[in-house]
Amino acid sequence: MTASFRLARIVGVDVGVNWSVLVIFMLIATSLSAGRLPADYPDHSAWAYGIAGTSAAVVFFLGLLAHELSHAVVARRNGLSVEGITLWMFGGVARLRGEARTPGADLRIAGVGPLVSLLLGVGFGAIAALLVAAGQDGLVVGTIAWLAGINILLAVFNSLPAAPLDGGRILRAALWRWRGDRTWAAVTAARAGRVLGALLIALGFWEFLGGAALSGLWLALIGWFLVGTATMEEQGTRLAATLAGIRVGDVMSGEPVTVSPDLDVAQLLDGYLWESRHSAFPLTDGGRPVGLITLNRIKAVPPERRATTRLRDIACPLEELPIASPDEPINDLLPRLNQYADGRALVVDGDGHLIGIVTPTDISRAVQRATLIPRP
Repeated sequence: MTASFRLARIVGVDVGVNWSVLVIFMLIATSLSAGRLPADYPDHSAWAYGIAGTSAAVVFFLGLLAHELSHAVVARRNGLSVEGITLWMFGGVARLRGEARTPGADLRIAGVGPLVSLLLGVGFGAIAALLVAAGQDGLVVGTIAWLAGINILLAVFNSLPAAPLDGGRILRAALWRWRGDRTWAAVTAARAGRVLGALLIALGFWEFLGGAALSGLWLALIGWFLVGTATMEEQGTRLAATLAGIRVGDVMSGEPVTVSPDLDVAQLLDGYLWESRHSAFPLTDGGRPVGLITLNRIKAVPPERRATTRLRDIACPLEELPIASPDEPINDLLPRLNQYADGRALVVDGDGHLIGIVTPTDISRAVQRATLIPRP
């Protein structure tokens, strides 16, 4: 899940927000301010309900951010690097680089998220109880009580033993510890995620037919997300097992055809495209990469502008490209490779000079080789 814009950098982690957050934010704020709160606490102004509903939505997403930050902090303490956090429609995603080295580390990284949500829920519940004990029983108490309930619900749901939920990671860690086989444990957790997703879809349609249209559709949507994500996780786990032990240098296409960033599109088409089998060309300056040009980016340039458009002006900039070293495990590169639309990575040596490129075709070829020729 990619971020639509960067929000902040917190405890050394870049936090981004996907546009889909706005949909859920508006849904939460509207359902509270126009539905639940007026029904439970009548005789307040529309402004009061609007402020309460919006405030609750903001605090809810701050709780989601705390949940994901806890994953990131514990992951770093267990030797993993964190590329960032993205908040989106179904909560948040902490993008970790690599995998936990032990079942214990896997358990700690996964378990801290639901624990933080539970503590937030208990904390809000305690505040609401103290306010009630002090004689308060109005809109503010109701809003805080809602935050308590939603955080506890989030903790419970995330603890269900099914990937990609945190509970699925906990299940994976437990099975990994029991059998000593991380691949089998991850595949089993992913299959549990597909089962849970199918049950939620069925329950959602049942509620929809029973008259609860919105909640039914929401459950079905969550179920569909779980099924899709769990399926991708199982496929990714099997792919990682196939490519285990293979390094970027074993997969990359060495000595790629490079071009100057100062060439125009017409020069590239006339001098390189028909003479090369490649569909992507790294841009280099003094042997160091500065960007990447692909056929899709060239197609976006109108024919009448090709002679006046420089490659550097339309290329994918270096900061948006995954950069790898030849000794890096290919499995560490794959998650970064999938995050970028151009789908390619540049390989550099210790001095930062370009020595290769990794494309989807290179990955497919490596998988076929690893399948046909088992490694010792």
